[in-house]
Amino acid sequence: MSNKKRSYSAQFKTKVVLEALREDKTISELSVKYNITPKNIHNWKSTFLNNAELAMEPSKAVSEYKDNEKQLRAKLDVYAKKVGELTLEKDFLEGKLVSLALSTRKSMIDVEHKLSMARQCKLLQIDRSGYYYQPRLNTRKDIIKKRLIEVHNTYPCFGYIKAHRQLRQEGYHVCENTVQKYRKELEIKAVLAVKPPNLSKKNKQHTVYKYKLRGLNINRANQVWSTDITYIKTHAGTVYMAAIIDWYTKAVLSWDISNTMDSSLVMRVLNEAFYNYGTPEIFNTDQGSQYTSHLHTDALKDKGIIISMDGKGRATDNICIERFWRSAKCERIYLNEYRGIIDLKDDISDYIKFYNYDRFHESIDYKKPMELYNECSNIRKAA
Repeated sequence: MSNKKRSYSAQFKTKVVLEALREDKTISELSVKYNITPKNIHNWKSTFLNNAELAMEPSKAVSEYKDNEKQLRAKLDVYAKKVGELTLEKDFLEGKLVSLALSTRKSMIDVEHKLSMARQCKLLQIDRSGYYYQPRLNTRKDIIKKRLIEVHNTYPCFGYIKAHRQLRQEGYHVCENTVQKYRKELEIKAVLAVKPPNLSKKNKQHTVYKYKLRGLNINRANQVWSTDITYIKTHAGTVYMAAIIDWYTKAVLSWDISNTMDSSLVMRVLNEAFYNYGTPEIFNTDQGSQYTSHLHTDALKDKGIIISMDGKGRATDNICIERFWRSAKCERIYLNEYRGIIDLKDDISDYIKFYNYDRFHESIDYKKPMELYNECSNIRKAA
């Protein structure tokens, strides 16, 4: 049997009501006759009688309808204006909310509010699953970041590549890109400074030797040494530093500081290098008077060392020692102030130790200079 609700036309309802009003038959008889329930007949009759007045005065009904319509339109206008204001305010607040940090917007959610969590998340533009998500702490990342800060405090001149090498040496398994990313997050940058070099003056009466390194394949320790002098300013005045470096391994073999730039300074450095590391095959200098002096050149000739000198105004011919000066000044000297020679010597001694034994050097595949020098020396002794 179908449970579908029957519908009746207005004409049918009017016919049944009029017949009920004639009272020729009872409601029960009418119900049987038209196959409808008595309740329907009662309802239709009540509706008909309640609205009979409209049939007698249709103009009044129309007037009331128009009045109601006018009042309704006035209310709709008020509502429309209010909706417009609320929409503008909503857009304004949503724009401000978007600019807030996600954590701040999450803190604005009220679990006890009548608004559902889904609605609050939508209004605050928060992904609902993201609100409930509790991020896992990356303890390994925190450990690496902490160590990067310590490395930077110890070696402020290290960029991300050298910092990565330092971590790998200490046993941390991390790639260069990750180290670079973490340093950016920590806002760590290498501390460097740059100043123009100072060149020593040439003595025209001294013999100048040809440059012997152009096109030379330098492939072993003690094949080529080079030296140079630079100046350093202290509170007590300007002092001068000389150093000798091995071209292949980039190891600093000897150095000294003096308050005068004369032959005694370069001879002390030269004799110290001879005493500790033997002799090179070729010794390269610039054309400064300290190096073209008979005292210096005769000391090299007596040991059978080939003398090589930079071309005039060509500091790049002695690039190995020039790069060392740049590293020492940018990474240490220009970052400090010195009261005098004693303070300077202590700090330079510390830096030379760091440079030789702890600093990774790009041009020797990120090895440490003295480590490579000792390897080469052991190979030569074994041979």
